[in-house]
Amino acid sequence: MERLSALGAWREYARVQRASGRRIGLVPTMGALHAGHSSLFEAARSNGDLVLATIFVNPRQFNDAGDLMKYPRTPELDHHSAEQHGVGCLVEPTLEEMWPDYPNPTATTVSVRGISDTLEGAGRPGHFDGVASVVAKLFAVTGPCRAYFGEKDFQQIAVIRQMVRDLALDVEIVSCPIVRDGDGLAFSSRNVLLSPEARARGVALSRALRDVQKTRGCASVQRRRMREVLEESGIDVAYAEVVDPITLVPTGDDEVGERRALIAGIIDGVRLIDNAAVFVEARGT
Repeated sequence: MERLSALGAWREYARVQRASGRRIGLVPTMGALHAGHSSLFEAARSNGDLVLATIFVNPRQFNDAGDLMKYPRTPELDHHSAEQHGVGCLVEPTLEEMWPDYPNPTATTVSVRGISDTLEGAGRPGHFDGVASVVAKLFAVTGPCRAYFGEKDFQQIAVIRQMVRDLALDVEIVSCPIVRDGDGLAFSSRNVLLSPEARARGVALSRALRDVQKTRGCASVQRRRMREVLEESGIDVAYAEVVDPITLVPTGDDEVGERRALIAGIIDGVRLIDNAAVFVEARGT
């Protein structure tokens, strides 16, 4: 496995690989790799791509300095995991190269209006501006590629798809299914911050989603049921929403069809998110 940090070397590596006929499968991460990341590496490999993974804890997407400080970092384990799962090149750019003016504000920001403003965007102001800006930079340095993202961060994928469409970037976005632990909790780098008791309560997120998948109803009924399940487990509910899977516009009670349920809860200061496809029925049907 090749290991790089300089942006110039990274750009040249990708160029040489494409010139030799290989297609780059980019997997952006913030490290603390887990089974969800491994599934992205394997998806890229199964598509015949050369896997280029990045590890960069992007400070511009954290609106809480304390959250940034406690974000898990496991570099040695990450290197081993990346190599074991077929990563051809692991890039760990420095903060100085990615954001030369940090901690001062960067003059250029990529902002995807509308789709960034709700759900996670409402609870974490500036978060998606930081995400869109760093991902745009990853795409700019890598060049034409396929980029793999996990569906646990469903809103993030929607934001990035919109950015790629609006800017006509030569990048194909590939979304991959959520990977869950045996108890149903979606894999997340933040899970290591949970105490055993908090983790046991966190399983309520996936249970709430399963409930609304099995019990059809209008959108407001599904929203209420998800909140009830989370609150019964002592979880501070950030949101429990049912939306259009493309635009993320909330679903009305007169609408019918496939939608996406997205939930977020805070347990002992740790924010967890999850989502699932659901079917909604019009009120009174």
